[in-house]
Amino acid sequence: MTDDYEHYEAIVVGCGPGGAAAAARLADHGVETLVLERGTEAGSKNVSGGLIYGEESAPYTLADLFDGFREAATERPVTDYYIHNVAGNSVKTYDLTDLHEHDTDWCDAVLRREMDSWLERRVHEKTSETGGGVLTNVRVNGLLEDDGEIVGVTCDELEPITADLIVAADGVNSELAREAGLMDWEEPEEWFQGVKAVVDVDPDAIDDRFDLDPDEGAAHLFSGDFFDDVRGGGFLYTNEASLSIGTVFHLDSLLEREAEPHELLDALLTHPLLAGWFKNEYDEREYAAKLVPDSKKVAHREPYRDRLVLVGDAAGQMQAQGPIIKGMNHAVTAGALAADAFAVTRGNADPAAAGRRYTKLLEDSGTMAKLRPRRYDLARAVGEREGVTSAVERILESPLGSLAVGNPIADRLLERAYNSPFLVSMLPDTKTGYVSLPTLIAEERGKTIHWESEIDPPTLEERIGELTYDTDVGNPHIELLDQSLEASGAAVTACPVSAEDFGGGCYRSEAVKTNGTEETLVSLDTQPCVECGTCAVVADTEWEHPRGGKGVEYREG
Repeated sequence: MTDDYEHYEAIVVGCGPGGAAAAARLADHGVETLVLERGTEAGSKNVSGGLIYGEESAPYTLADLFDGFREAATERPVTDYYIHNVAGNSVKTYDLTDLHEHDTDWCDAVLRREMDSWLERRVHEKTSETGGGVLTNVRVNGLLEDDGEIVGVTCDELEPITADLIVAADGVNSELAREAGLMDWEEPEEWFQGVKAVVDVDPDAIDDRFDLDPDEGAAHLFSGDFFDDVRGGGFLYTNEASLSIGTVFHLDSLLEREAEPHELLDALLTHPLLAGWFKNEYDEREYAAKLVPDSKKVAHREPYRDRLVLVGDAAGQMQAQGPIIKGMNHAVTAGALAADAFAVTRGNADPAAAGRRYTKLLEDSGTMAKLRPRRYDLARAVGEREGVTSAVERILESPLGSLAVGNPIADRLLERAYNSPFLVSMLPDTKTGYVSLPTLIAEERGKTIHWESEIDPPTLEERIGELTYDTDVGNPHIELLDQSLEASGAAVTACPVSAEDFGGGCYRSEAVKTNGTEETLVSLDTQPCVECGTCAVVADTEWEHPRGGKGVEYREG
């Protein structure tokens, strides 16, 4: 039956950094490769905080694979790296240059639409030389199987296609990974949610306000008490002519606090610290959101089944350990290694040969050790116990905590700790590291910020109104299976384009009278959806991507 379908040696699903790396390396090996991208062009569906690293220890970087990448597709090189501990208007800043430069050859700020579309053009050139190419506006909706064995993919817009290798580089919401039984959306504590604003700023103003030369850039991280005790923090990255500003929080903490993502972002945007950079000028280009896997918990140790291999977010390969935030570089490494694994096993009758080789390459290259550090597992076993967490919190709240943090020796030790990759990789995912300790540091050691913010960020309605959509009328990509507040009410606050007091987002709750009894039910409108996938985790839904080219289209990403 499958002999009737079009066949390629390799199919790559998704043309983000991981997919682009896989396709380029496959083409280098002379492999006939077809890349399927569901956006109108690569990057139109993608969002990232915005830093891509070239690690010294990594076997591959995008600069290795694509000549002229940094000059043509990135924003500013990141030369300055700081973390700000915040308690009200009191801020204590530490220089994280040592941590930033550890194992770093280069690091650039990027905007995904610009970067990914450039990569797509280069990938199409490379893969066309080996009999393939890139097709956009195509959604791969599932796996093609023959007698229970994965042999290809199915699409909304095309007939099924078979291949000897299938690379799932289709992002955090990978339908292929879930259909293969390799990833799931069951546990909120395994995910972060990020929301982001791209803010227009003149390049000369960026240089002046951040004390930079035109060929320099800065990264600023934020933690402390201004996020309503939600575990997570904020970031600001300087682009060539804009700022990427956002927040990233543990999804389970968002649910516990019933916090609304857009309000947490606004808390950062309107803080007095940022007023000194904005100078009361604020022009928001775009609002965006995405779900982020916590690799410490979900990075798949054997990311393959039969001919299918997972790379990047689809495999949970996002490293977020305190102030270490790396994802795209690991996706690049994974994609290139998957291609190398196929080149070595090409022609092997065993469909899983490439997958096994890929898994070994991930381990041997040290990539899995970065994504799932064993010392975190050891520290977590103790540090994330409720009794231990409570005891640490009591100490921080006591005079002993203030004395320990307030002495001059502690200041030097804290800066050294922040700059230690070893200690950072052991940081437990508790309120202590994200909220309590940073707040205490700012209270005891911080300086008061006297600026006043006059920034008035756009409303959620205004932000949605500025996004670009190609609505697939009559074909909603999410089905709400249970309208009860208990099953799906969490989506009303957790969805980045919904809010309790906002009736224009995806999810809303309303009182409904039935047979004289009033009940609060949840309703869904997929038109404003930004396709982050949050509701798939927190609500009872049937979730899939829109058809190719449909839904939200990011201009910045």
